[in-house]
Amino acid sequence: MQSPTFNEVYDHHVRMVYNLCMNYLYNPQDAEEATQDVFMKVHEGLSKFRGEAAIRTWIYRVAINTSLDHIKARKRKKRSLLGMLGLVDDHAERLPGSEFDHPGVALENREATAKVFEHIDRLPAQQRTALLLKATEGMGQMEIAEVMGVTVKSVEALLARGKQKLKQDLAKD
Repeated sequence: MQSPTFNEVYDHHVRMVYNLCMNYLYNPQDAEEATQDVFMKVHEGLSKFRGEAAIRTWIYRVAINTSLDHIKARKRKKRSLLGMLGLVDDHAERLPGSEFDHPGVALENREATAKVFEHIDRLPAQQRTALLLKATEGMGQMEIAEVMGVTVKSVEALLARGKQKLKQDLAKD
């Protein structure tokens, strides 16, 4: 079987990648930038792709890792800028994210949805990833396990702990 061309891969997966990036970054411009970065990496790695996993699974992994890298870079940038201004120290645990601007959310629901995503964003990375893949991508536990490179039991635990923590945090609000 002939492997797909980059254009075919791009056309088939660009919407999925953008939506996944939006679920992590909450901002169309950031999601577009991350999507471009994902497809740069896909373009560079496509010739080396061995087909050990489905191409969709590989692209999900690239998109998740790229989104997490963008979040880390954003936090470093804010920390250094706010640190230079003397507003926070370099060991700041949590800085507020950028303004919530997800196009899939109706205006009247934005405030409530922003609160939920704010709490999701506070979860450990593995829990956050498992919840986002389940809730926003509609993946089953087996597919989540494959994308994340963990066992199905680990996914079950991550989802359970993530949901429990999210419920507790939302109840406090």
